[in-house]
Amino acid sequence: MSTLIIVDQPPYGNWAGRDALDMVFSLAAFDQPAALLFTGAGVNWLRKQQAPDAIGQKSVEKNLSAAPMFGVEEILADTASCERFGLGPEQLVSGVTLAENLQDVMNAHSNVAFAG
Repeated sequence: MSTLIIVDQPPYGNWAGRDALDMVFSLAAFDQPAALLFTGAGVNWLRKQQAPDAIGQKSVEKNLSAAPMFGVEEILADTASCERFGLGPEQLVSGVTLAENLQDVMNAHSNVAFAG
């Protein structure tokens, strides 16, 4: 039984995405298989070298880099959303897998939850 958490919110401006990270880290810490899928504006979480200092927030890049240490199985990004936001593979943080068919990704998990 595995859980897929879907993040479709931008990384700054609300707490839905950070709550999703907390949820997936908690699942993984208790040996519950968990993965993250970023789609829509959520793919901006995966952008390298973010600089949110101007809005008084910390970069989410560090949070994402902790995912493997917590045991998060996969970090996936919707290919179409990446293209829409001008993100190629070289602009994504390391460890991200591009996903072409979101329905297949969702079907591969027994539980699916949307952040926000």
